[in-house]
Amino acid sequence: MQTGQAAATTQANGVIRVILADDHEVVRQSLRILLDSRPEVVVLGDCGNGREAVALVERLRPDVVVMDIAMPELNGIEATHQVRRAAPATRIIILSAYGDAEQVKLALRAGASGYIIKRSDIDELVMAIKLVSRGNTYFSNDLAEQLDLSELIYEAKRPEQTSLRDRLTTRELEVLQLLAEGHTGRSIAEKLVISPKTVEGHKTRLMTKLGVRNRTDLIRFALKAELIQLDDVAHRAQRLTR
Repeated sequence: MQTGQAAATTQANGVIRVILADDHEVVRQSLRILLDSRPEVVVLGDCGNGREAVALVERLRPDVVVMDIAMPELNGIEATHQVRRAAPATRIIILSAYGDAEQVKLALRAGASGYIIKRSDIDELVMAIKLVSRGNTYFSNDLAEQLDLSELIYEAKRPEQTSLRDRLTTRELEVLQLLAEGHTGRSIAEKLVISPKTVEGHKTRLMTKLGVRNRTDLIRFALKAELIQLDDVAHRAQRLTR
């Protein structure tokens, strides 16, 4: 991982400094090897969840973050919100196995500048990195063929109607995702550096705001709000019980 003077040198030389965030290590390793082989890009670091991504951005101030959308502890959409607040100059490309209209719109509203489908090749990803680093937007060719991107961009810029998700604070969204992933109150407290009593307070307020009665209802809401993905629930639960 490059930091300090090395990172500053790459910026001065016009090389685009990138951070990779994906919870699949083989994907991160493969992307890092492929991107580091390009003279116009240097990978400063990589991480496996959105919380680590925000911390890396605050420390390294990259030009671009390539961000998986479905990650544990803090998903790519919420991490994008936090990165844009912490480092407005850093651009974000969402990387996802799929891309429907709602996901793309959420990504744009969060502040993403690009959206790449994982089946895209490395040349397309490098082109996207170059474009967004210059202040442009980029969407996978597959998305351009399937979706009305102009309409999505327009809708993303419009003030959205208040939803149940919009009534939750950033901290409540973090607690909700961790609860939905199966973390205990003590584990959540340790991750967020708060007390277990504070976690219980957030949980109580979540249930009141969302009008739900138990953890199962919270998981359903987290899935509906796309804080977590259905395909990831089972294998993350297995990891937590190991």
